[in-house]
Amino acid sequence: MEPIAHLVKVSVPNYLAGLPIPESIGGWFRLGVKDWLALVPPTAALAGLGYMSYRAFCPHARPAPCGLVNLKLKKDVAKVVDTIDIEDISEKAVFCRCWRSENFPYCDGSHGRHNKEHNDNVGPLVITDNAGD
Repeated sequence: MEPIAHLVKVSVPNYLAGLPIPESIGGWFRLGVKDWLALVPPTAALAGLGYMSYRAFCPHARPAPCGLVNLKLKKDVAKVVDTIDIEDISEKAVFCRCWRSENFPYCDGSHGRHNKEHNDNVGPLVITDNAGD
């Protein structure tokens, strides 16, 4: 515990006291290259801390929940249900399972882009008529 106490009570205050922070606005213009380089690490640390706080405490900054599958199709209805008569399928039908197809419920290959963006492996549902085999 002593190393942490030393870090908080001695090392960090000494480091911060040694930073070339001017006392006036005009002082910022008189800083040299070494002074600006000395300010990069604490500025990066503060920016990272600020970004992590923003992501943690601002609900509008969070991405859509991971469990949400349907992002855009028929959002005005409570449940998306499509019915296709099996007799309307001639030899083969390819149905979307990623919910990204512009031709839903049929697959248009949108899962390829989805798989690249999300490191996923979803593919279509393929139904074939093998009655002749």
